[in-house]
Amino acid sequence: MIRRPSIYVPTLSQSMFFSSSSSLIALHDSHSKSTLSPFYNLLPPTQNPNNIVNLISSILKHKSSNLSLLHSSNNDIKGILPHMGPHEISRILLRCQSDHSSVLTFFNWVKNDLNITPTLHNYCVIVHILAWSRVFSHAMNLLSELIQLVEVEGVCVPPNDGIYENLVECTEDCNWNPAIFDMLIKAYVKAGMVEKGLATFRRNIEACFIPNVIACNCLLSGLSRFNYIGQCWAVYEEMGRLGIHRNAYTFNIMTHVLCKDGDTDKVTRFLDKMEEEGFEPDLVTYNTLVNSYCKKRRLEDAFYLYKIMYIRGVMPNLITHTVLMNGLCEEGKVKEAHQLFHQMVHRGIDPDVVSYNTLVSGYCREGKMQMCRSLLHEMIGNGICPDSVTCRLIVEGFARDGKLLSALNTVVELKRFRIKIPEDLYDYLIVALCIEGRPFAARSFLLRISQDGYMPKINTYNKLVESLCKFNNVEEALILKSEMVKRSMILNLVAYRAVISCLCRVNRTLEAEGLLEEMVSSGILPDVEISRALINGYCEENKVDKAVSLLKFFANEFQVYDTESYNAVVKVFCDVGNVAELLELQDKLLKVGYVSNRLTCKYVIHGLQKAMEQDDEMLGHDMLEV
Repeated sequence: MIRRPSIYVPTLSQSMFFSSSSSLIALHDSHSKSTLSPFYNLLPPTQNPNNIVNLISSILKHKSSNLSLLHSSNNDIKGILPHMGPHEISRILLRCQSDHSSVLTFFNWVKNDLNITPTLHNYCVIVHILAWSRVFSHAMNLLSELIQLVEVEGVCVPPNDGIYENLVECTEDCNWNPAIFDMLIKAYVKAGMVEKGLATFRRNIEACFIPNVIACNCLLSGLSRFNYIGQCWAVYEEMGRLGIHRNAYTFNIMTHVLCKDGDTDKVTRFLDKMEEEGFEPDLVTYNTLVNSYCKKRRLEDAFYLYKIMYIRGVMPNLITHTVLMNGLCEEGKVKEAHQLFHQMVHRGIDPDVVSYNTLVSGYCREGKMQMCRSLLHEMIGNGICPDSVTCRLIVEGFARDGKLLSALNTVVELKRFRIKIPEDLYDYLIVALCIEGRPFAARSFLLRISQDGYMPKINTYNKLVESLCKFNNVEEALILKSEMVKRSMILNLVAYRAVISCLCRVNRTLEAEGLLEEMVSSGILPDVEISRALINGYCEENKVDKAVSLLKFFANEFQVYDTESYNAVVKVFCDVGNVAELLELQDKLLKVGYVSNRLTCKYVIHGLQKAMEQDDEMLGHDMLEV
């Protein structure tokens, strides 16, 4: 058995003599299968498993279409393909490392056509080859793919080994470029694994692979995005210690970090430091600071920087003005924001939908909806299409002011200009009309907009059904329910309760009981109000037997014990003076779990009096006959 040599990890001093274009070194046998039988050499070359590396390498070295050659040769070598393992894959990659296109062709053929998942070592070999060939985009894609497999899916992970260790180990076997270790930092950040990116940054420094400024900036940006403020400053200081030349992008990232840190007073000192290192704050720097001051409601400081920008020859742009306008609007200074808007336009900066939305939002807060409408017309006149934010701000603004008709007219107006209305805004208006007690207007509006392909959300349907039932328009509610069934929607508990209660109020209790069965089969359990509506409905229709049956049903099946429903049944018996049957029923219901109250006793006393009166009448009638 061949003894595996120890792993060689170059230090900084050693790496000076270890060329990135080093000659090929013999591959470790740790990834190899067991030694194949020498009798295989008696077979024809295309059937000899020992020959698989030579055969495929030979095919790949043809300058014509390598992939088509692999496919066409598949019948010749398919018998030995099962013998191709991770070791053979790496050997083939190394044989062809001078031609990156052949390497990629083979690697993709293994993954996609043979459905073999390459190992961590296979991936590391190919990314080294691609980085050495300066095909950085492909190398980056494969690094990202490897991170997904190893860090997320847990595939290709040997015990106590990782991507970094394998990348270092593979430098012994193939041509390599130190840039791959910078790319690993960026790949981790791109995958959202900034902690891994930071760990790689530190390991690179320990191994004397000094990261370049682009990798450092990528790491700083990722750390900032995930609010690792302390680590940002640690990396920034480490860059200075290592002599990594920081650029304007570095300083802009750190300016943003300063603003997130909440200590804007440090900004002046940091800007001075930028200038000491030869970097003038640019437009991005100033916009970052202006935005930070506005968010902290330090408008004086924000406008001071705005003036400094002109003094230093950095012209404020649309973003600068929009941020300042938003800051003014947040302080309730919408008039001043509008003045700044006009000032921006006079200086030749064309507004966009965001700057208009900023003003519209400010005027909406003050309830100045006519001004919002004027701005809407101005936008359209200037060829700026209102977006979903514009539509929502104006429509909801009118609705908040109790001007739903104006909100609906605005929607009609926007549709006339062929402006797309967000569907959730339609839902908002339908629900708002229902809450205002105008379900018929909501239903009419729904019919009109449905012609454009709009489909209400299930909650909107339920709210409209509930609102229609409050006005006893049960027929329209049932039509809506049928529409919902066609669209595989079901009523919620509130809507079922509304329809059942409405049917009971209009003496259609039997239909209501059918809906009860439907909702139970849909997995929705009835509540006390549904029990009360059905039992009261049957009592109103003098179907006391049905009412009694439901009392028992709700108690036994759903543990719903409603004393009000119980008293409604008691009252029916007492009104007709049928006390004997009532007392018998009462014993049964008490055993089920119903409890009498003061009103029950009052009804029973009333029933006894009624029964006595009936007995007296009967007695008097009998005496007259005698």
